[in-house]
Amino acid sequence: MIEAQNISKSFGETKVFKDVSITFEEGKTNLVIGQSGSGKTVLMKCMVGLHEIDSGKIIYDDRIFSNPNRNGSAKGNERKSIRKDIGMMFQGGALFDSLTVEENVIFPLSMFTQMSQEEMVDRANVCLNRVDLINANKLYPAELSGGMQKRVAIARAMSMSPKYLLCDEPNSGLDPKTAIIIDNLIHEITHEYKITTIINTHDMNSVMEIGDKIIFIHNGEKWWEGSNQEILKEQNIELNDFIFAAKYLQKLKE
Repeated sequence: MIEAQNISKSFGETKVFKDVSITFEEGKTNLVIGQSGSGKTVLMKCMVGLHEIDSGKIIYDDRIFSNPNRNGSAKGNERKSIRKDIGMMFQGGALFDSLTVEENVIFPLSMFTQMSQEEMVDRANVCLNRVDLINANKLYPAELSGGMQKRVAIARAMSMSPKYLLCDEPNSGLDPKTAIIIDNLIHEITHEYKITTIINTHDMNSVMEIGDKIIFIHNGEKWWEGSNQEILKEQNIELNDFIFAAKYLQKLKE
């Protein structure tokens, strides 16, 4: 479980989000939705320490990650220990073009573990098999389709056996069929390994298919939260406007 307790973030005079409290639940896909500029991307960056919050607390299973009232964030080994438990899937996959598939998956293992080369290769194979990428070890990202690149990114995020998985627009740039495959894979892994998964998305198909818990951010505030079963019954005007606009844009892309 990850908790954001009354967190706020500003850049100069611009308030990005204010006094936001969210509980991201273990073993569930927690989807964060909202229009561009709503604050959801900055929120995710704060969750992993790429930005520091101005006030409030971010807590990973009773371990404080960020707390400005405690003279800053968790320090040294404390924060490093939490980060080792976080798998991150960046928008576009963010693979290293000069590394093979196997080398990309091994990269975090070589940085943060004492595994031997043989152990790292074995772990990479386990992760690649789980995302249905067999015999792709020696290929380079440029030789892969967009969907395959996203699966490599998931395998790399899984390599450290994370307790927490954060995904920024995992379906960006994918056709609808491939997007569904990636959604289902993330959903399966989340439930299978009881991971706390947070996904930033604009994709309403993702919301309806894998949204165990949905958080709607509007003008820097948590405006609504619930399940994919509840969202279509909700009478929240801003939420309904966002859903309608997102569905319309999605249709145009298809």
